[in-house]
Amino acid sequence: MQIEEHEIDVNKIINVAKAAGDKILEIYNKESFDHQLKIDNSPLTEADIASHNLITQQLNEITPNMPILSEESSFISWQNRKQWEYYWLIDPLDGTKEFIKKNGEFTVNIALIYQNDPIIGVVHAPVLNETWVGEQGKPAKKITQFDTKIIKVKPHKQGEVCKVVGSRSHAGDSLNEFLKEIEKYELVSMGSSIKLCLVAEGKAHIYPRFGLTSEWDTAAAHAVVNSAGGEVVNNETKMPLKYNTKDSLLNPYFIVQEKLDISL
Repeated sequence: MQIEEHEIDVNKIINVAKAAGDKILEIYNKESFDHQLKIDNSPLTEADIASHNLITQQLNEITPNMPILSEESSFISWQNRKQWEYYWLIDPLDGTKEFIKKNGEFTVNIALIYQNDPIIGVVHAPVLNETWVGEQGKPAKKITQFDTKIIKVKPHKQGEVCKVVGSRSHAGDSLNEFLKEIEKYELVSMGSSIKLCLVAEGKAHIYPRFGLTSEWDTAAAHAVVNSAGGEVVNNETKMPLKYNTKDSLLNPYFIVQEKLDISL
């Protein structure tokens, strides 16, 4: 499928994410809602399904025939997926555990992938009513109910406290070992892909992830980080994360940080 990046109006994608967020809030604000466990023991709620259905329907209207890979449709085979040059990669409700806890730290993630890289990313936090947007070749931005601002990563200066983002639901021994290497740090706990966005907007310096994540968890926020002057790199190879390069849809352990100039 041939498509020019500029042919996709990112504002339409923002509207899709916000509409999905509104659908999620309808369920979130109920006194109770149904949830069950998937095969991997991760939770699935009626909000995940409602958001998935809305997003896939609206993306199909915007870009007919564009493949869509969602957390709720991850059964698509590698034999099929490896043919894709462009595709949408979505997590209809990232942070389902946070949703169930009702702490508001969950997001809608929509990314456009081109040749294994995220070139458009929209991350919308319905409860916070905040949206982070990244487009290849354009500055990253954060949209709130009050204004829209350009956001950038904040370099960590020697001697200052390093703000490290940690997972609200998945903290572990590997993170503790990582923190031992930092002289002065402040740990910022957060759920969902908001963690990556905190680095993108300069509210944190680094986000090390030493636990399992899937490609739909990171792709949209990865695009935001890239546009904000940061990078998401494989912890072992130090190379940028790639998408849809193998049968498994799991990410390696990774680091989100200011983009380092390796030419120096």
